[in-house]
Amino acid sequence: MPVTLAQAMQNAQTDYDAAVIDEFRTNPILDLITFDDAVNPAGGGGTLTYGYRRLVTAPTAEFRAVNSEYSPTEVTTQQFTTDLKVLGGAYQIDRVLAKIGPAASAEVALQSSQKIKAAKALFGDAVINGDSAVNADSFDGLKKALTGSSTEDTTTYDWSGTMDQAKAFFVLTTVDDLLAQLDGEAGALISNKKVIQLIKAAMRFANMYTTRVGPRDTTIVEYNGAVLVDAGFKAGSASDVVPITAKKSALYAVRFGLDAFHGVSTVGGSVVSAYLPDFTSAGAVKTGEVELGPVGVALKATKAAAVDTAIQVVP
Repeated sequence: MPVTLAQAMQNAQTDYDAAVIDEFRTNPILDLITFDDAVNPAGGGGTLTYGYRRLVTAPTAEFRAVNSEYSPTEVTTQQFTTDLKVLGGAYQIDRVLAKIGPAASAEVALQSSQKIKAAKALFGDAVINGDSAVNADSFDGLKKALTGSSTEDTTTYDWSGTMDQAKAFFVLTTVDDLLAQLDGEAGALISNKKVIQLIKAAMRFANMYTTRVGPRDTTIVEYNGAVLVDAGFKAGSASDVVPITAKKSALYAVRFGLDAFHGVSTVGGSVVSAYLPDFTSAGAVKTGEVELGPVGVALKATKAAAVDTAIQVVP
């Protein structure tokens, strides 16, 4: 049964697990994406591969004259697979340190929250830049899936310089053209903070800027129903997930759904797992872990995602 993190939080066994899942939901991509729990880890986890067909061409229809036949045409698909991967982190705490400080800043809470932060960053990075050919322990992301596709636009769009009304309309027109590449309503526009802030500035000029409250009092901004997502930094780094290279950056548009772009998890498994240090047994130093997975992502239709690869943001 497909599940979102919001639904998983409602089924959590403890308040701690619910809080951990809720913290993961502050990542907009994780909050928006649906996980299809379709992979059966047979053979002790030896089979963690999800196979699917990606729709490459669109279906056609036509009128026909009486006593004539339709011209037969078929859609084209390609076979793809994605391997589910596990990500997260561990921390160790001395049992003496675990008892020091107020609950909000105690060592267990601090280390756990920071591991969640790192796991969210790593997942967001893999959704965009994941490439199993570069890192065998990662799943493939959008950049790899869209490279060379019909929805990859390599045209240079100059968004740099002072924002005025003309620039604002140009920015929003570029975004509209990107959204028009999709086969349905986009769920998210994903880039770095610079690109997202330029879209927000253009929206203010067009009197389109509105916000709403997200999980844990985060602020969500939407353009034409698509959530503006700052992909943030790579885990343990100050490098953007969507970088600015040679004054240019990229903007991704994504439609979420089981027929579009979605996550993949195991049958009956928990997408998010948290393990607290066990201080009830002997041993001074105990280990805690936060884990997301096994998970992967799948792009079921080429036109379920699109990217502008050359948006100039620096003069």
